[in-house]
Amino acid sequence: MSLIFVYGTLKRGCRNHSFLSGQEFIGIAQTGPGFRLFSLGEHPGMVPDPKDARGVVGEVWSVDEACLARLDVLEGLAENIYERKPVILRPPFAAQTVETYFFLQSVEGRPEVGPVWRE
Repeated sequence: MSLIFVYGTLKRGCRNHSFLSGQEFIGIAQTGPGFRLFSLGEHPGMVPDPKDARGVVGEVWSVDEACLARLDVLEGLAENIYERKPVILRPPFAAQTVETYFFLQSVEGRPEVGPVWRE
């Protein structure tokens, strides 16, 4: 099992949440500072930004390998749209290894959405 931090359309109540069917919700979480969300149209992209002081709010899920493979396809890892890497979260998750999907392409001209994505 792996812990994954989701911050957009995979969250509970959002349109891609079904990809997490059968997995375990662990809790609401927030990154440490240094991350920003941008609107990419119908979904967000999170990018590192050392100037950010707020971080990003999302959810932590425990997922099995099959689910992780489905998420990797959804997030376009093979196409270099996103990459899955560890992310630093605030307590109570600070000491745990949690991964998330970072957007790899330019966010120039994209609107920032603040720390919480809402559909």
